[in-house]
Amino acid sequence: MKKIAGALLNYFIKGLLIVVPLGAAFLLIFWAVKSIDSALNLSDFLWTDKDGKPVYIPGLGIVNVLVIIFIAGILVTNVVTDPIKRWFNRWLNRLPLFKFLYSSIKDLTEAFVGEEKKFNEPVLVEVNEFGLKKIGFMVQKDLSSLNLPGEVAVYFPFSYSFAGQVVIIPADKVKPIDKSAADMMKFVISGGVSGL
Repeated sequence: MKKIAGALLNYFIKGLLIVVPLGAAFLLIFWAVKSIDSALNLSDFLWTDKDGKPVYIPGLGIVNVLVIIFIAGILVTNVVTDPIKRWFNRWLNRLPLFKFLYSSIKDLTEAFVGEEKKFNEPVLVEVNEFGLKKIGFMVQKDLSSLNLPGEVAVYFPFSYSFAGQVVIIPADKVKPIDKSAADMMKFVISGGVSGL
């Protein structure tokens, strides 16, 4: 009887290790897509049924987001010139809170998908005299503008979070890691349990 109970418990635990991460990932994606779709779905305002009630069209919000992104990309690539960009930046400077939020989100987005990706150089940093090492990402190689020649800025992401910490450290304490940035980010974010 104990053997059967042990086997059942083993099957349950193995199933749990598969179902929980899959379920959580699908639930998170579903929640994000549903939230975006609900927030940007204009069908409630544009279409009504024969009784005059708004008609909700599932997926229209996501389509709206994709169309807006493509139109913005086309405009920025082909129409927006440097004087328009300067005018936009002057306008943003008059709205301090919006400017802070916009520039922070823009910088974070560009760090992952822009032309100047920032988290593409994984490094290993020795952080104390006992040999403790941390995995991070080189974000600035030259800090002479801060009067810190020979120092670099390294971003250390936290496990199970998209938050992190920027540390300024002597360049000789930083060693490049010969692995892809995506693999190292996955390793750090997973708390070290993701295979390399």
